[in-house]
Amino acid sequence: MQENVCPMERAGHLDGRLRRWLQDPKKILGVYIKKGMTVLDIGCGTGFFSIEMARLVDDCGKVIAADLQEEMLKELMSKIRGTEIEKRITLHRCEEHKIGIVEKVDFILAFYMVHEVPNQQRFLEEIKSILKPKGKVLIVEPKFVHVSKREFMHTITIAREIGFKPVEKPRVFLGRAVVLCRQPN
Repeated sequence: MQENVCPMERAGHLDGRLRRWLQDPKKILGVYIKKGMTVLDIGCGTGFFSIEMARLVDDCGKVIAADLQEEMLKELMSKIRGTEIEKRITLHRCEEHKIGIVEKVDFILAFYMVHEVPNQQRFLEEIKSILKPKGKVLIVEPKFVHVSKREFMHTITIAREIGFKPVEKPRVFLGRAVVLCRQPN
């Protein structure tokens, strides 16, 4: 596993009350996710966003929670086992250099993880292949220590080059964010 991927040992801080207050999943995602959608949470970790995504898609929708680390997926499963949202969430373990999803989705969340990907162009091309024609992608990267403004703008440049169009720059506490949609062919 790559050394810049957040390890399970540090996952405890991913679900804290302070984070929920500062980065409320419902406030961040509620504008983009609607009932009945199929959505993908790439780098889902322990499910901080996946669980709220499952509530937003309701009974007729689906969440694919994808992560590179089996331990993160096991932790998410332990949180949802026996709950009403368990049937809405499908766990998927990514390969080291490939997401490996073929199902088309309406919305993709990549929260604080694109900087961990060694080949952003290949990653964004795969995202584009998964996304439905009118789908959207929300990328949020951490400010300051991990991702500079210049690095974030470089990610957006790569996205534009492969056919994405930035349509919004939502405000996310301690993050740089962009919503992308596919350019019409």
